[in-house]
Amino acid sequence: MSEDTWLAARLIPTSGINGADEQERRATSALLAVMCAVREFGRALTQPLGAPAGAVQTYIEVPFKLGDAKVFPDGLIRVSRGQREWTALVEVKTGSNDLKADQLENYLDVAREQGFDAVITISNQIPPVPGQHPTAVDKRRLKKVALHHLPWSEVLTTAVMQKEYRGVADPDQAWVLGELIRYLEHPKSGALEFSDMGPNWVTLRESVGAGTLRANDAAAADVVGRFDALVRYAGLKLGRGLGTEIVPALTRRELAEPAVRTQALVAQLTSTGAMTAGLRIPGAVGALYITADVRAAKITCHVDVDAPREGRPTTRVNWLVRQLKQAPESVRLESFAAYSRGPGNAELLKAVRENPGLLISDPAKELKAFRVAANSTAGTKRGTGRGSFIDSVLDAVDDFYQQVLQNLKPWMQAPPRLRSPEEVVAEPVSPALVSTAISSQDGPEAGPS
Repeated sequence: MSEDTWLAARLIPTSGINGADEQERRATSALLAVMCAVREFGRALTQPLGAPAGAVQTYIEVPFKLGDAKVFPDGLIRVSRGQREWTALVEVKTGSNDLKADQLENYLDVAREQGFDAVITISNQIPPVPGQHPTAVDKRRLKKVALHHLPWSEVLTTAVMQKEYRGVADPDQAWVLGELIRYLEHPKSGALEFSDMGPNWVTLRESVGAGTLRANDAAAADVVGRFDALVRYAGLKLGRGLGTEIVPALTRRELAEPAVRTQALVAQLTSTGAMTAGLRIPGAVGALYITADVRAAKITCHVDVDAPREGRPTTRVNWLVRQLKQAPESVRLESFAAYSRGPGNAELLKAVRENPGLLISDPAKELKAFRVAANSTAGTKRGTGRGSFIDSVLDAVDDFYQQVLQNLKPWMQAPPRLRSPEEVVAEPVSPALVSTAISSQDGPEAGPS
């Protein structure tokens, strides 16, 4: 038999996984064991949740009494530093299994009775807003115990960034973390990618096309939430490749009140048939915005760029065009003049390269900003694969960043230039006013007579 068919031995094997329970148990044990073994990784996951920077201890299926019954959380994490101790119960779901509210409320009760700090849930559910939990629980149970959620895609992103970019001091521990990454990336692990726009997707798409979608339709709230989750997943996926943390571009109010964000997106969808979300990428010239036009089956990615604060309008347009050498000719450019309202002048990059004046409506007006946008076709299927909406959004984000956004730099004013003595020209002065001391205002011929 050819050696090509041999399977390499792995620290965390995917073979032998039979059923959802075995899949969940193996994923939990693998994750918690690596958190304990690789100090940097354990700290990267627990510190944002309130744990101190200390030694991590982990356990699985710890039994607790709750009234007359026994409950078995999937895991327990304890972090200790000096006299301080932080403890959290862990509930894990894999595959398409969702978290259950009654189960979480039981674990919150156990945590409160035991004096623990938090309950952490891990599943493939991605809340549209960071910090929001995908499962609604009785808020009275959250008075003394915090409830945190980590999507598997975020766990994988943290692992990749720690190993590939932030670093692991011990080579053996780095290898162990690499084995966890390899395991989570395998389809059998149950740590799935974002793969479904939900059961309401087809109905909503038909309603938008017919113009019959209403703001109070349950399908609208469900789909806009999944769209925000998809864009957040796109940011996590792109962040793994860039080695940086990418977060949704949301206002403070939207972060504090996710319902406000949902209402605004539903209103946009019902009135225009489109949904818009954004991503903030560290170091980028601006936020990357994604607009999915369900009615027109079109995806538009755009970024707004401040124009240079000096130079003629044509000079400012050429400054932008020079940075778009690698961009497709179909990219659309739009210019906005200062103190002007409404849309600006828009033209394709191909035409602007030949005639920068196409973006200038009035040479006397100062150009304030540009918008760079790229259109692509939106898929219609609710799942993944060819012709799917999910893959079309992910491809649009990756292509726009690679072809456009990563090549754009903000304008910076040139520093003042130090003049040489030959360039200094002094005005003639009366001989009676000539000083005997040398000054920076003297000309080459100046000096005591």
